[in-house]
Amino acid sequence: MVGRASSAHSRDGAPISGAPWEGTLKTIASVIIVAGLFLTAATVAIRADHPHAGQNLKDAKWSPAPPFLPKGAEIAVLDGDPTKPVLYAVRLKFPAHYAIPAHSHPTDEHVVVTSGALVFGMGDVLDKRSSANTKLTVGGFVDASANVNHFAFTRDEETTIVLYGEGPVEFNYVNPNDDPRNHPNTVKQQ
Repeated sequence: MVGRASSAHSRDGAPISGAPWEGTLKTIASVIIVAGLFLTAATVAIRADHPHAGQNLKDAKWSPAPPFLPKGAEIAVLDGDPTKPVLYAVRLKFPAHYAIPAHSHPTDEHVVVTSGALVFGMGDVLDKRSSANTKLTVGGFVDASANVNHFAFTRDEETTIVLYGEGPVEFNYVNPNDDPRNHPNTVKQQ
């Protein structure tokens, strides 16, 4: 029989109705159909809420970085809102000889260097001479884990990074005197 679904038959060729597995197959087919419809609806909803976004470096809209960073840094938001508990991605541009004193974050932060070089270190005090510091060049990556004190600085060149994670972004400086929010009118370079 071409084009027809086969059904169960007894040895004498008579159709068997109510075979024990027929109900199970119908249930499985129904679950698959409902799951497919649900996943399709969820995918459409997600895409409607979060359209594809892309940006070249030359198209970045730079502005002064938030006040929890020392003056001189610039920011360009790529995606999300770093002030809210959602995923975000931002570009940060640091001038030559720029330093971010020892601090931590309540959430993990991920850094990728896209131009220049960023020196990253661990500890409670910014130490530019520590042999444990890591110089991250273009393509370099670091995961700044939540609640772990670290610091970063540039040397002789402007540096751009992409910072991404789940917000809100917050800086908790080890030494309150290093927090630029406590000295809004000064430029602190170390």
